[in-house]
Amino acid sequence: MSQSDIPAAAAPAKIGLLLTDGFALMSYASVIEPFRAANRLAGMQHYSWTHISIAGGPVAASSGTSIATMAAMEGGHDYDRVFVFAADDPAAYRNRDCFAWLRRMARRGASLIGVSGGPYLLARAGLLDGYRATIHWEHAEALRHEFPGLAIEGGLYVIDRDRMTCAGGTAGMDLAVELIAEDLGAQLARQVAEWFIRTEPRPAGLSQRAGVEARYGTTNERLARMLSAMEGALEDPLPRGELAEQAGVSLRQLERLCMRHFGRTISETYLDMRLDHAAQLLRSTGLSVTDVGIACGFRSQSHFSRCYRARFGRPPSRSRSGAAA
Repeated sequence: MSQSDIPAAAAPAKIGLLLTDGFALMSYASVIEPFRAANRLAGMQHYSWTHISIAGGPVAASSGTSIATMAAMEGGHDYDRVFVFAADDPAAYRNRDCFAWLRRMARRGASLIGVSGGPYLLARAGLLDGYRATIHWEHAEALRHEFPGLAIEGGLYVIDRDRMTCAGGTAGMDLAVELIAEDLGAQLARQVAEWFIRTEPRPAGLSQRAGVEARYGTTNERLARMLSAMEGALEDPLPRGELAEQAGVSLRQLERLCMRHFGRTISETYLDMRLDHAAQLLRSTGLSVTDVGIACGFRSQSHFSRCYRARFGRPPSRSRSGAAA
């Protein structure tokens, strides 16, 4: 690509990278590296960036790697885009100075982009009201619980006017490449993607998770239908007869299929799924143990605790992440 093929930029687009302690290094690198590559491949600086935190100083990633930052409150900081990278339990983050700063950036016209758990911070700041959004699947349940009015989707990223949200992980590269295409053209964006061995584009709405067949290790279509029905009704578990009806087989045949493929009955398979979901909620959200039990279809707290201990060897209260605890 010649430089004449790339739209000229009067000045580099200014990117702010807001980091909180415990941010995911993979999500961060997936976002910033494509912009670095775009500068190099274009032969000129189309993007500049600044690392920011609320207090300033070094910020540690989840891996222990530290990145030096400047304090968000210092200076004017007129950014074109602000990427927000949150820790592994964004539901526990309640820094009012951060939310106020994000609102100030919005008033100044910056596009705000939440990555992985970052959309949670945007929601807490009141900056996702009226916007479509996504978030890493592990945080989606807590976000919906706290902000039931938000339009939460399950794709890799969502661009809705001056708000963008991204599931994190490698999805950050998908979003960054899309933004480079919008800014500098599809040809440079393709070169950036190839630089990072991303040979096939992934659409924004692609599901964040593999299908039930891959996650539960089955190719049986009837069992896949049963599993999908179960996943869609964790809070209000379906009767076995209705599961068999949705699977398209008799109850007796479905029980045989479950035992043959999973070594578990229908009820045991369903219970395992609900308990695994409970463990995920306890790790990634600030929901109370009681609320987690209810969200996973347990009407009795004592029954939930017994089942949970039997599966994981510890009570639900001991499955909290450090931040949630």
